[in-house]
Amino acid sequence: MTISHISNSERMAQHPLAGGGTPADVWSGAGLQFPPLDLTGCQELVVVGAHPDDETLGFGAAAGLLAASGVRVQIVSASDGGAAFPEYSLLQRYQLERTRRAELQRAACVLGLPPPISLGLPDGDIALHEQRLTDLLIEILVTKPPGTWCAATWRGDGHPDHEAVGRAAATATAYSGATLIEYPVWMWHWAQPDDIAVPWDRTFAAPSTPAAAERKKLAAQCFESQFVPQSPEGQPVLPAYLLPRLLTVGEVVFC
Repeated sequence: MTISHISNSERMAQHPLAGGGTPADVWSGAGLQFPPLDLTGCQELVVVGAHPDDETLGFGAAAGLLAASGVRVQIVSASDGGAAFPEYSLLQRYQLERTRRAELQRAACVLGLPPPISLGLPDGDIALHEQRLTDLLIEILVTKPPGTWCAATWRGDGHPDHEAVGRAAATATAYSGATLIEYPVWMWHWAQPDDIAVPWDRTFAAPSTPAAAERKKLAAQCFESQFVPQSPEGQPVLPAYLLPRLLTVGEVVFC
């Protein structure tokens, strides 16, 4: 078992969102430098997220940049994110899923991407449907041309759904022959710059430009249901510090 296969869900659980996690200035001050990711061999890209917004937060700048260069980029969302508010009734959850699908559509449009594919697996329980997800990803990837890459949430990201998506994508790419790259989202929250749980030796910096980063920021703001409190006394699902930190650290992948 390599380090990329080890779950970090306990690490994530030890760092509540309210605590802020590792600040952006800690990451920016660490002086981390990674070799650039060479995307010249990528003929088509499938970006897989566990929930609507993962693809934008973790790989949106690079995806938009690739699309602008003429590469077809397809977003696949494993779930519709209906469990973001555990207290919601079934009707409220259904309405939230519809809202988040619409938000994902808008974000994809901002990034210059075609309409996303939503697989509708149960938010919070993707690991219980991992084989189904693997089969669906295989069905998608085997229709793609040679040189297709698949970017998926990292198998060690700390969120169980993210890790399940990463495992399913790893199996699907091994079967289909697509190239797998894994992007972190929550790693920046619970990890430290010298963290041995992170495969730094396999880390590459995804390409970006100021315009691509700005496009990612605008796309992320489409997910109002996650960044805006749903009641006057409530808190947002995604804290205000999250997006600035992700924009500060940039995008990396594990290969």
